[in-house]
Amino acid sequence: MKNNSDTKIIVIGAGLGGLSAAISLASEGYKVLILEKNDKIGGKLNILRKDGFTFDLGPSILTLPHIFEDLFRRAKKSFSDSVTMVPLDPQWRSFFEDGSTFDLYFDREKMTEELQRFDAAETENFFRFLTYSEKQYDIIDKGYFSHGLDTMRDFMRFYPFPDIIHFDLMRTMHQGVAHYIQNGKIRDVMDFFIKYVGSSSYAAPGFMNLMPTIQFRYKLWYVMGGMYHIAEAMRSVLDELGVEVRVNTEAVHIATSGDRVIGVETSAGRMYHADYIVSNMETIPAYKRLLKTSSSFLKKYEKFEPACSGLILDLGVKCRYPQLNHHNFFFSGDQKSHFDSVFKKKKLPEDPTIYLVASSRTDPSVAPEGCEALKILPHIPHLTENNTYSHEDYMAFKERIIDKLERMGLDGLRENTVFEHVWTPYDIERNYYSNKGSIYGVVCDRWKNFALKTPKQSVLYPNLFFVGGSVNPGGGMPMVVLCGQLVSDLITGRKRNGAVHV
Repeated sequence: MKNNSDTKIIVIGAGLGGLSAAISLASEGYKVLILEKNDKIGGKLNILRKDGFTFDLGPSILTLPHIFEDLFRRAKKSFSDSVTMVPLDPQWRSFFEDGSTFDLYFDREKMTEELQRFDAAETENFFRFLTYSEKQYDIIDKGYFSHGLDTMRDFMRFYPFPDIIHFDLMRTMHQGVAHYIQNGKIRDVMDFFIKYVGSSSYAAPGFMNLMPTIQFRYKLWYVMGGMYHIAEAMRSVLDELGVEVRVNTEAVHIATSGDRVIGVETSAGRMYHADYIVSNMETIPAYKRLLKTSSSFLKKYEKFEPACSGLILDLGVKCRYPQLNHHNFFFSGDQKSHFDSVFKKKKLPEDPTIYLVASSRTDPSVAPEGCEALKILPHIPHLTENNTYSHEDYMAFKERIIDKLERMGLDGLRENTVFEHVWTPYDIERNYYSNKGSIYGVVCDRWKNFALKTPKQSVLYPNLFFVGGSVNPGGGMPMVVLCGQLVSDLITGRKRNGAVHV
């Protein structure tokens, strides 16, 4: 039997899931090699620095930092010592077409004051909703997060009756919100917590209302200097553990022998042999691109539809907008229509809800003095088979976004812009090989997949594993970091949890 140091593990892709798996495995003494096609690690946790501006191209919110701390602890390191985190309060500011605003606060007293100002009648309802959210979070955390459940069968085994009745199973997320909240604007705000996983609150199951607890219990954080410092901190840990990281090295084929994967071939024609392979390329693209799996097999994965994509718009502007918070949402006048356009009709929404990050509110280093570094992200459909929209269509949509922001208070945004960077779903797909340009992995849909993602272990090759937003427990930085740890535990035997161990 091999010692850990004799066991070769290849991680394809240096996104956060792959980096987490590599750190966890190397901490157990395994020999790990990471192959990354791009010129730096981090995957969607990406950064753009230009003309004195710094933009987070990918994730811009840090939640559940204890999951990162758990990862670093495996390598006898401290996450909180490796990055400078600051809590944000208010956490979000929401803007509405009638000129009103509504802030979310971690501080309960401030949140109460805000509710009293905005709609006093909703104060008790709001905190009752948060109690309901906490119950959903705790029951999901107990099994799905902590034990890495992968299938409905795993769920039924871990949550036997009567435990299963504590899930909000029979309602959609929106119906769960509407049961507690009567004010339409506050409903829209709580519905849009679904942004974390790029789905629709009108289709996601009710237990996805666990997400507000992520902020209201564990706070919402920012990493000074930009979120990419998380990737840099993880790279330092990898270096200390002796993990070899090869950037500009694209995996193009996974070699197999019988029911085993045996190695990875790169675009340069080099073959790297492995005892285990961990793919940070999303599950469906990996089966298509790297294994050339049959269409009949892939048909079984149709229920794992991609989550939405987005138009990523980074603007450096030569003025300040004092009404902005660090995180801002400019809401659609009809959010149901917005969700229906993106997720049902697969059309660019006429009136989208827009997420806007003004990180210079917290971190002056990201923009020249007197300027703003604005990241703007409306959710839009993933690419379809016939790729309905052209680059010109996306650019016209971009202009509609700027028109809306100017109309809702960002006066002169267009004329004050001194730097602009735009990514469409085509750019997202090309850079990350994400399934149809999705940002968040697999959609959470009550009728398609009940919010489950693809399993962590391949059903075809027991020594092939998957990590990332398309894999349970799903999208978002903490979840993909947790996924990497769970995959490591499956490989090392640290945890079994009902999965096949090889």
